[in-house]
Amino acid sequence: MFGKILFATTASPGSNNAAKSAFDLAERNEARLYLFHVFGAPTRGFGHLVRDLKSGEEDLVDTDYREWVQEELHTIYADQIKGLSKGTLATQLAVGVPHTEILRFARQEDVDIIVMGAHNSEEDNTSSRSRAVIGNTMRKVARAAKCPVLIVNRPCTTCWRMFSNIIFCTDFSKAADAAFQFAYKTAKEVGAKLYLFHACDISNALLGVYAGQVEIERKLAKAREMMQERYISRMEGFDNYQVEIWEGTPYVEILKFARDKKADLIVMAHHTHDVHEDEAEIGSTVEQVVLRSACPVASVNRMDKVSELA
Repeated sequence: MFGKILFATTASPGSNNAAKSAFDLAERNEARLYLFHVFGAPTRGFGHLVRDLKSGEEDLVDTDYREWVQEELHTIYADQIKGLSKGTLATQLAVGVPHTEILRFARQEDVDIIVMGAHNSEEDNTSSRSRAVIGNTMRKVARAAKCPVLIVNRPCTTCWRMFSNIIFCTDFSKAADAAFQFAYKTAKEVGAKLYLFHACDISNALLGVYAGQVEIERKLAKAREMMQERYISRMEGFDNYQVEIWEGTPYVEILKFARDKKADLIVMAHHTHDVHEDEAEIGSTVEQVVLRSACPVASVNRMDKVSELA
């Protein structure tokens, strides 16, 4: 399903969880895996000195330094590299602004999916700051990438060699259509169970006026109708799915449902607002799910590459 996979790494512990998913995907798909690392932006215009993203120190990017970094990458991921077919790994190094170089290379090689961590630092992802905001590099890549972005923030306790339980979360927005196509095609290709999930948001009461049970049940019934019209009607010959409609705070319900179903992939639209993809910031619900999910989260912003997947 994935012929080309781009794994963007800082070579720090913050990328370890994403590495497992990237190498597993590449091995299972016998895909071309690009091990991609950005040194950092030049410290003096277009000079050869860069501030290393890992050490924070200024380094001269010459041939020796590039070879040393490449050797270090291969040492860090030595065990995972052993599982890849010969000739499927390509190590790529770049100098520049991280998100710009990641997006540039992804377009250049026409990759099918980008895999990266939620943060580009070594900071413990359980810290209060990390729980409050995801990394700027990941935000910018997810917003502009033409392919799905697989974000891995924590060790996946249920993942093993691809996906078996995929949860597609929707609010029925136009932006969710591409996410549905990705979730559906992935489930169909790998033989996974697909869960179509919607959480009716009852967390924001207007002026203290809460919806009554009759109103909530009306919303739940309407959501089931929309599931049928918008998604189920488009899944020709695929019956390995289940529809679930819950109510509550969306990100909380998504995480609870994912734990209950032992999900190994959550698929969501990058945003829900009716704005151009290039201008849309990552949605707050997606952000909260990314920070707390025990499995990878695929953020899908465009239909471009999704429509090409098998």
